[in-house]
Amino acid sequence: MSHITPIDYETASDAVRAEHDREVQLRGRMTNMKRTLLHSPVAHRIYAEWFPLREELRPALDDRGVWLLCQAIAIECRSIIPVGFFRRALINAGLTPETIVPTEDEALLIDFGKAIVRDSNAIPEDVWARLKARYDEPTLANLVAFAGIMIATAIYNNAVKVDIDPELGPYLEGFEFPAK
Repeated sequence: MSHITPIDYETASDAVRAEHDREVQLRGRMTNMKRTLLHSPVAHRIYAEWFPLREELRPALDDRGVWLLCQAIAIECRSIIPVGFFRRALINAGLTPETIVPTEDEALLIDFGKAIVRDSNAIPEDVWARLKARYDEPTLANLVAFAGIMIATAIYNNAVKVDIDPELGPYLEGFEFPAK
């Protein structure tokens, strides 16, 4: 059970309801994580910067690459809600997460995602060399910031023990975190 209850729209302040309505208008839905974050509209907006950063990365990273990066981060963080979110994206795109063979670029993103979670002070030099060979510095800055927000999202979900959104349940059937 979540340590922070989701906001109650009917009794929420005008500022919270305005942020809720803005989110629904922008993204079309409200998740359990967002409902807990909305106790602080500022905190919600900070985490929602994931979406503008995603757009900044769009010219260099397609959806599948982003999903695989985020999936790697979520699995390494052992955070079930983002695992479900990105499994849903992959499955709805007609992919089977367990059998995806990543491209060279996707494998690099997966390696980076795992490395930044494991120890951000010790991302292997070969990973950095491959990233620098593939992306320009503005893209690298956005990529690291984007990964950071993804890690923060995983940590938030884990620490708060946010309730799993019912619509993610089918995408998590049979999923198990790899042994550490």
